[in-house]
Formats: sequence, structure tokens, C-alpha cells
Amino acid sequence: MLSSTNPVLSDQSLGRVMGQIGDRSTTASVQGVMAKTGICTILAVGAGAAGYALVTSMPSILWISAIVSMVVSLILFFVISSNPKIAMIGAPVYSITQGVFLGAISCVLESMLTARGISVPGGIALQAFIITGSLMATMLALHTFGILRAGPRFQSVLMLVTIGLGVAMLVAFVVSLFGVRMPFLELGSAFNGGQAAWIGLALNAGILILAALWLLVDLAQIDEAVAAGAPKSMEWLLAFGLIVTLAWVYLEAVKLAFRIAAMFGERK
Repeated sequence: MLSSTNPVLSDQSLGRVMGQIGDRSTTASVQGVMAKTGICTILAVGAGAAGYALVTSMPSILWISAIVSMVVSLILFFVISSNPKIAMIGAPVYSITQGVFLGAISCVLESMLTARGISVPGGIALQAFIITGSLMATMLALHTFGILRAGPRFQSVLMLVTIGLGVAMLVAFVVSLFGVRMPFLELGSAFNGGQAAWIGLALNAGILILAALWLLVDLAQIDEAVAAGAPKSMEWLLAFGLIVTLAWVYLEAVKLAFRIAAMFGERK
């Protein structure tokens, strides 16, 4: 199988599930995985909208809800990754908590724009959702029609870029502890314009494209699992892995929408 940076869809994780689940009376299908991904997406969107509305009406719980939902999401991620059998329950619960977290983050960024008198048509949450859906549809089309294949060389290049990005972010975090600032990494720098804002915008767009390209690898991984005769119950695990990547895409999309609004939005 192709390898994926998504721990949920790694060879080791999938192999463990294939060995643990012995009922092969029915096998997984791509349609089944997509249907379950759709269910998880609906739950995440609904939870995000509810969390956004709740935080809007009760600003005092903004950071509490964001932190709690983030912690719960991380715990569920590692629990499901280590015990794939509970994905049928864990995937929907993860989708709900991740939706609340992303909804809270969207509300935070929206409030920052509002404080500066910047209005965004439909709100940045809606714009980020449209961007995420468009990228998912594009990657699915590229994968389905074989226009861009996530082969070993493709995956190796993405892996190197992702590792490099992770190392750079880690270094930036460490030096920030010693008072060294990198304005282009700060979302607030978009309000000030200039070189830092443009570098931040380009970097954000690049990371968004990187996250979207990993969807191709995950989709190829799903095809491989289905072709190998994975049991029907594995569809929830595969859907969970796809939701994890989609959450990353949405996070980068909402940050990009924020930067664009901060730099070019009309001020009241």
C-alpha cells in the first residue's frame, strides 16, 4: 500500500485493523467510505455552526469551548488510532468535537475582523467551508479520472515538504520563547500590510495546497484498502482518516480567508 502521513491511514494502522477484524462477509467500498465521510462532515458542520452561535451569544465561553473541544479531539484521535475498532463511535464523536473547535476558531477570527470594522460577505467560516469543499471535489476529480496520481515519488516529495514545514514551525516556536518574533507567521500581521503580510499570505496558501494534496494520498490509500478486501466495518476508520485531513484543510482555509479579509477587506 501507499504510505500516508495521516497516522489513521498508515500501513501499520490499516494492517492492524485487517488483522483484528475477521468478518469479511461484506467488504468495504469506496461509496461506503464516502457516505460515512459525508455523515461525519454533516456532524462536524452542524457542531461548528452550533458552537459558533453559542460562542457568539456567550463570548465568555469562547476560549473554554475551543480548548476543551481541542483536547477532546486530540484524545479521540489517539484513542481511535490505537484502537481502530471503536471508529464507528469515535469517528462521529471526533467530528462533533472537531467541529466545535473549528467553529470556535472561526468565531475568534471573525471577531478580530469585526473589531477592526471589516465585514466579510457570508463570514469567513462560510468562505472557508466553500474553499474546503471545492478542494475536496477537485482532489476527488483528479484522483478519480487519474489526472494526478499519488504514486511513491509524489508521496515522497510531499513527505519531504511536510517534514520541512514541521521543522520550520518547530524552530519558529522555540525561538519565539526567547522573544524572537516572526511577523509573517502571526495572523495579526495581516492587518498591518507590507512584506510580512504578503509572505504570511503566500505561506498560508502554500500550506493549504499541501494539505489538499495529501487528500490524494489518503484517497489512494482508501482505494488500496478496498481492493485488498477490507471488511465493511473498516469504512468508519477510513472515513475518520479522511475527516482528519479535511479538518486540516478547513483550518488552513479559514486562516487564508482571514488574511485576505484583513488585507483587502472593506473597513466601515
